[in-house]
Amino acid sequence: MSCFLRRFDGGAALREVTAIVLAAGKSTRMKSDRPKILHEICGRPMLSYVLNACRLAGADRLIVVVGHGKEDVIRRFEAEADIHWVEQSQQRGTGDAVLCCRDALQGFTGSVLVVAGDMPLVRRATLAGLAESRENTGDAVTLATMVLDDPSGYGRIIRDAEGRLEAIVEDRDCSPEQREIREVNPSYYCFDTKRLFEALEQVRPSAKKDEYYLTDAVRVLREAGHGVSVSVTVAPEDAMGINSRLDLATVSRAMQDRIQVGLMDEGVTIVDPDNTWIESDVAIGRETILYPFTMIGVGAIIGQGCRIGPFAQVGAGEVVEDGSVVGPTACGGVAAL
Repeated sequence: MSCFLRRFDGGAALREVTAIVLAAGKSTRMKSDRPKILHEICGRPMLSYVLNACRLAGADRLIVVVGHGKEDVIRRFEAEADIHWVEQSQQRGTGDAVLCCRDALQGFTGSVLVVAGDMPLVRRATLAGLAESRENTGDAVTLATMVLDDPSGYGRIIRDAEGRLEAIVEDRDCSPEQREIREVNPSYYCFDTKRLFEALEQVRPSAKKDEYYLTDAVRVLREAGHGVSVSVTVAPEDAMGINSRLDLATVSRAMQDRIQVGLMDEGVTIVDPDNTWIESDVAIGRETILYPFTMIGVGAIIGQGCRIGPFAQVGAGEVVEDGSVVGPTACGGVAAL
C-alpha cells in the first residue's frame, strides 16, 4: 500500500493514517449478553463514536479488533465499508490485540492511531493532534496523557530526570512510589507502523497476568533509542472508559451535555437541560425552544422556530417542520406532528 500526503486543519503535510480500534474485550461487570461496545450512548453504539472520531481525525482505514460477540458487532457495522475486521481469538492483552493487525497492515508505512473502542468521548482534535505531532517529529510513538486526582486503575507515566517519557507502568505493577504519580495514560497513541510491530515482537507477557501490554512497546522503543513523546494532554472527561452500567450512565450524561451545548451554540433554547434528552445526529433549527421533559430521538430533524414540549417526544428519524408546536398547547390540547 503506497502512502500519499494530506493535511489536517491547514497544518503540515501528513502521510496516510490508519486507526486500530481495540474492541475485543468482554466486560463481565456490565452483566450483559450484548457485547459492551454495542451498548448505546445517546442512541448510538459506543463504538460508533470512536470510529467517527478516527475518521474525522483523518484515518482513511479502520481496523477493528473483535473477539467476544464478534458476529453481532460485525453485523451492526456491516454497511461501513472502511472497516477491516481482525479477530483476537484469545484475550491476551492490548499488545497481542495490536499484533493481530500486522497482516492487515502489511506494506503500510504511515502512522497508525491506536484507541480503545469503549471510550466514546475521545475527540477528533486529540487524535488529529497526535498524528500531526508524530509526523512532525518523526518519533516512533507519540501519546496523550492526563492528570487525575485519583489515578487508581490507570497506567502511570514515568518520566526521567529531564522530564522525558521513560515508561508506562500498569497500575497493578506499580511500586508504592509510582502509585502516587497522578499523570496517567488514557490509552491514545500514534505509532510509526514499522517500528510498532518491531517493538511488539520484543514484548514479553507480564508475570502477573500473562498478558502482552501495548505500553511495553513504548518502553522497548525508548530503550532502542527511538523518539518517544507526549504531545497532547486531555481532560479527564474525554478519557472516561466504560466497564459498568454506572460508567455507561456517566458517559451518557457527558455526551448529552456535549450534544446540548452544541445545539445551544447554534441558537436552540433548552429551557431545562437536566430534564431534556436529545439523542445523537439530531438537527434543530434556530429559535426553536425545547421545554422540560422532552425527548428527541436519534436522527430527528426539527425546523426553525418550533416549540417542543413540555412532556413531548419526537421519535427517531422524524421530521418537524418550521414553526411547529409539539406537545401541550396553550389551550391544553396536544398539537400533532
